[in-house]
Amino acid sequence: MTDQPPPPTSSPGSGEPDPSDPSSPAGSPGHAGPPTGWGPGMPPIGPSSGPAGPPPGWDPAQGAWGAAPPPQGWAFPPTGGYPPGSGPYGGQPWYPGPPVGWYPPGYGFDPNDALVTPPGAGIGGWFNRCWGALRRGWRQLVPIMLLTQVLPAAVLSVVSLGLDPSAKWAAQAESTSTPALPDNFAAELLSLLVLLVGGSLVVGLVQAVGWAAGTWVITQQAAGQPASLESALRYGLRRALGLWGWTLVVSLLIGVGVCFCVLPGIYLAFALSMAGPVYLFERHNPIGRSFRMFHDRLGLLLGRAALVAVAVLVGTLIPGGLEGIGTSALGTDPFSSAGTAAGTVVVIGITAVLALPAHLAQMIGLLVTYAEQRAHEAPVNTAGLAAELG
Repeated sequence: MTDQPPPPTSSPGSGEPDPSDPSSPAGSPGHAGPPTGWGPGMPPIGPSSGPAGPPPGWDPAQGAWGAAPPPQGWAFPPTGGYPPGSGPYGGQPWYPGPPVGWYPPGYGFDPNDALVTPPGAGIGGWFNRCWGALRRGWRQLVPIMLLTQVLPAAVLSVVSLGLDPSAKWAAQAESTSTPALPDNFAAELLSLLVLLVGGSLVVGLVQAVGWAAGTWVITQQAAGQPASLESALRYGLRRALGLWGWTLVVSLLIGVGVCFCVLPGIYLAFALSMAGPVYLFERHNPIGRSFRMFHDRLGLLLGRAALVAVAVLVGTLIPGGLEGIGTSALGTDPFSSAGTAAGTVVVIGITAVLALPAHLAQMIGLLVTYAEQRAHEAPVNTAGLAAELG
C-alpha cells in the first residue's frame, strides 16, 4: 500500500499507444520514455533542440534509432580491408608496414644476392658476381675445367697432329717434278676428317659434363650449400647428354650462319648464347628462350655476351698462337723422333693450360648473364635457381 496516487494512464482515444498493449512497437514516436539509443548527456529531441542534425544512433536509411556507429578497427571492404603496408597508399612512412616494392625474405630481388644481378645494378654488379663466383669456387672449378675442357682439347690436338698427313704430302710433292695427288690422298683425307669430326663429338660430350658440373658448383655455393667435386661430376654426368645434344644443334646453326657471309653466324652465336643455361635450369625450349631473352633485352645481353666473347677470344688466340709457334719450331713432322714428339706434347699441354682462364670466363660469364636475364623477367634468387637445377 502507498499513499501516492496511481500514475496517469492514457485513454484509448488520446492518440498515444498503451504501453501494456503488446501490439504497440517499442521505440515508436508515441512510446513513453526515451527512445532506443538515447542516453544521459545527449541533446533533447524536440522543438527546443533547434536545427541540429539527427542524434547519434539515428539511421536515415531505416528511419529508426539503433544503428550503432562503426566499431573500432572497422574497415571497408568487409573482408578485413587491405593488409598493413598495401593498398593504394601502402608503404607510406607514417603508416606501419613495409615500403612499396618490398619482398619477403627468400623471395624477390635481393641486392646482396651472390649470383643474381638485380635490375639496375649495372655492369659493376655483373662483374662483382662473376668475380665472387670465381673466388668461391676456384678450388672445384679449376679441376673440373682441367679434366673436362683442357685435357680433352690437348689430347685431340696431339692425336690430330700426329695423324696429320700434310707433312708426308709435302715431302712427296717435293720428290717429284710432275704435279699429282699424293698416294692414298682420298683415304688419308677421309680418315683425318673422321678423326676430327668424331674426336670433336667426343670432346664436346666431355665438355658438356664440365659445363653442367661447373654450373652446379657455382649455383650451390652462391646459395650457401656445399658443393664437392665428386657431387659436381655426378651431376654433370647426369645432365651431360641432353646438354651435349642441344650444343650440337646450336653449333650446327652457327656453322650454317657462318657460311652465309659470316655475319649471320655471329648473330646466331650471340642470340643462342643462353641456350646452355636455359636447358640446365628450365629443361625445355632452350633455343626459343635464348632468342626471346636476346631480343627482349638486346642491349643488355649483347653487352654482357660481347665481354665474354672478348675474354674467350683473347684467352684462346694467344695460347693458340703460342702453340703454332712452338710446334712449327720442332719441324714439319714433329713425331718423326721421340725427342721432338715429347717436345710437341709438352708445348700442346702448356698452351692448353694457358687457355683455362678462357673456359672459366665463358662458363661464369654466361651463367651470371642468364641469372640477370631471369631477374628482369620476374623476381628470382639463387635459392630458386639452385632448386631448378635439381
